[in-house]
Amino acid sequence: MIKENVQAALNQQLNSELYASYYYLSMSAYFHATNLTGFASWMRAQAQEELMHAMKIYDFINDREGEVALTTVAAPKRDWDDSLAAFEDAYRHEKAVTAQIYDLVDLSVEERDHATNTFLQWFVTEQVEEEATASDIVNKLKLVGSDGNGLFLLDRDLGTRNQESDGDE
Repeated sequence: MIKENVQAALNQQLNSELYASYYYLSMSAYFHATNLTGFASWMRAQAQEELMHAMKIYDFINDREGEVALTTVAAPKRDWDDSLAAFEDAYRHEKAVTAQIYDLVDLSVEERDHATNTFLQWFVTEQVEEEATASDIVNKLKLVGSDGNGLFLLDRDLGTRNQESDGDE
């Protein structure tokens, strides 16, 4: 059985992961509208990965005989000034998610909820990867600047991300 405050915090994180999925899907739509289909594909794969994260939490709450409480998912931002601004937002978002995960880990330690703590360690590791990937793309976009050729090559590279295999760790 899961404690009510831990369950409430996990449900809040479930909502945050669903929001993240919406957020990246919105970015995908933005990139699609700007004809950067590789960027759009990468963001769509990221949206799928965030949905998978939400489902991990959903399943965990159910496995612990808790109650999943789905709440309204906020509408995400829909427009950015350019590719760099979008990925800078994605990086800031991942850093915020990391802080949320750390807060959940702290709560699990305070409550001596070892099962939840163990479960959350996957997310701690995942967030290291998420932040590093977003930061890497931001840095590449800064290098490319307004060079169309560089943006074209980066768009092509990001378009190679495989949606089926991402997030299957």
